[in-house]
Amino acid sequence: MGGSKLLDTLDNLMMVCAIYNGAMESDPRVASQARAWNHKLPVWEKENLPVFDRAGGWWYLQPDGTKKRSDWNDAAF
Repeated sequence: MGGSKLLDTLDNLMMVCAIYNGAMESDPRVASQARAWNHKLPVWEKENLPVFDRAGGWWYLQPDGTKKRSDWNDAAF
């Protein structure tokens, strides 16, 4: 919801289904998880954070629409 169209670049957008998008906006639990996975960022947040993909770990989104594996995958949490 909201935001700036100037931030709508391939390295700052993720394609998600309508159900997940609606849940991120309306369900506080889903929104909290989306923020933890960097799927939902405040407008002032740095957009070069890795995002989590359940199927493959953490990735950096690239300006050309591809993704680059993050070294967060190798970190011990």
